[in-house]
Amino acid sequence: MPKVIFHVDVNSAFLSWTAVEKLRRGETQDIRLIPSAIGGDSSSRRGVILAKSTPAKAYGVVTGEPIGMAMQKCPELVCFPPDFSIYREFSGKMFEILSRFSDRVEHFSIDEGFLDYTGMEAMFGPYLQAAQKIKDTIYEELGFTVNVGVSSNKLLAKMAGELKKPNQLITLFPQEIEKKLWPLPVGELFMVGRRTVPHLKKLGICTIGDLALYPLNILEQEFKSYGRMLHAYANGIDDSPVTPTSELSEVKTIGNSTTVAYDITDRESALRVLLSLAETVSARLRAHDYVAYEIAVVLKSFDFHSYSHQIQLLSPADCTNAVYEAAKQAFDITWKKEPLRLLGIRAGKLSSQDCIQLSLTEKDWSKERAADISMDRLRKKYGKQIVQRSVFLHTTEKKELPRTENTKTPPNTK
Repeated sequence: MPKVIFHVDVNSAFLSWTAVEKLRRGETQDIRLIPSAIGGDSSSRRGVILAKSTPAKAYGVVTGEPIGMAMQKCPELVCFPPDFSIYREFSGKMFEILSRFSDRVEHFSIDEGFLDYTGMEAMFGPYLQAAQKIKDTIYEELGFTVNVGVSSNKLLAKMAGELKKPNQLITLFPQEIEKKLWPLPVGELFMVGRRTVPHLKKLGICTIGDLALYPLNILEQEFKSYGRMLHAYANGIDDSPVTPTSELSEVKTIGNSTTVAYDITDRESALRVLLSLAETVSARLRAHDYVAYEIAVVLKSFDFHSYSHQIQLLSPADCTNAVYEAAKQAFDITWKKEPLRLLGIRAGKLSSQDCIQLSLTEKDWSKERAADISMDRLRKKYGKQIVQRSVFLHTTEKKELPRTENTKTPPNTK
């Protein structure tokens, strides 16, 4: 049976969700209809744009640019701070709607996901009818619009949803690639980074079609396995399945990452964020009786370039301080002193707590771990704010922010 995959993506998610919440609370102005943005304070002109309205986009305001620069383009721009508790609520409700149409729904990020509609036609009708029904249901029940891309694999479904916005239903099947996909600039292909584009253009590759027809052996010489992947993507080839979260039973990593409203430019601020993330990651490890032999730090710069570094541990850890120390070491090795937009910690090479081999040469974290367990119990009983480190008393780093990576959570082994 031919596969049918949907990619569902919220239009200007953070701004749309903020707008719906304001209307729900009785405000009469829909901020989606005026020049507005999420990501900072317009009075102080600090922070960066996380999302913008269509009227703001018409002024040239773009995601990721400083608030001050955006207001030079659009002096009447109104900015609102992000509220990630609301965003998580709307995200959860959207994915609940998606689960009504298929039992194969994959969370790709807080505001987008994949749905495998293969074999569901008998229940909900032809795929275009079902995709439109999903769009209508989300708007009627939640008040915001989404793009739905439809194809035979995840890659083309995602690319379809990017062809035109907002509030669109678009197909991109293999027979449509040459007409719809190949004329696009090569930088619009999924997984082509901003720094890769100049390299591709030096090879004479300016469009996705150029990349699709370029000799594979030369791409492999220039980019190794990354070149093979780009060539496959340009030709619409992708065999990755839609994997429901419930099926991710074999845990490989536990992680958490956060996008910050202001660019982080100094080590002290970055380390505070990493400490907050270390608390979250280590608490998840302890909750599921796992320890990690590897701690990785993931960074994304102001120009959206991502890079990471891993530290191997001789003795596995689930203690906050141990995770933090390893993360700090990895950060100092990998940070290029450029402004940071995102920071993350990932714990890998997991093992059961019952299988730890003690070391006489490594630091003993048993006292710190005992304190962590006590704090876990207090937070579970009285809430997360009942106890916190003094370093977070007058900072914003401990405020809950969205997870931006697909964290795999293990089943409880007790």
